[in-house]
Amino acid sequence: MNVSFVLETLFQGFGKTVLLFVVTLVLALPLGLIFAFGSMSKFKPIKYLVKTIVWIIRSTPLMLQILLVSFVPYYVFGTYTVNLADALKVEIDQLMFIFVAIAFVINYACYFSEIYRGAIQSIPRGQYEAGKVLGLKKGQIFFRIVLFQVFRKILAPMSNEIITLVKDTALASVLGVVDLFTAAQNMVKTVISLAPLLYAGVFYLVFNGILTLLFGFLEKKMAFYKE
Repeated sequence: MNVSFVLETLFQGFGKTVLLFVVTLVLALPLGLIFAFGSMSKFKPIKYLVKTIVWIIRSTPLMLQILLVSFVPYYVFGTYTVNLADALKVEIDQLMFIFVAIAFVINYACYFSEIYRGAIQSIPRGQYEAGKVLGLKKGQIFFRIVLFQVFRKILAPMSNEIITLVKDTALASVLGVVDLFTAAQNMVKTVISLAPLLYAGVFYLVFNGILTLLFGFLEKKMAFYKE
């Protein structure tokens, strides 16, 4: 077995895994906060619409959501995948990655929104009243007083979701996206050995180990906000 060839292939798949991970986090974190505000809105149509979306997404498998996103161009707009790829001037595999990313972003935004909502609603009302006494507006109260407390409260549950995200990236293979896990599976068939899967396991362990250390560091840094 050519170890260098296997590792090179796994690194290529790992690149797709990291890209999907980063894209999901960068877009899902702010979108989740928007969803959280929507679910707490006093305007009932928006509140119930967002709550319904969150409930549907959290109640169905991510794999199904990925497939549904890929069906949208044809069943909603009557456009074939090949034609859409040509219109966007991208390759089919790139379009599949976009579909996967959209499903991941929406899915994790909904989960993040519940974490945000729980943290925001756990802040005592006295914090808001104190801000009003100081003459601060609602936005100023949130960003200057509430936000950092919310950030501390969401660190632990967010870290769990983010580590789960690393493992969920393997579902990208549903649409043929060659992530780390798919690359390892392909290598198993090529070299007739289970070693590529073991190597992939090491990649996941190292990646999640780095994230665990990072969140541990952040929790220590935010410890001064303890009540």
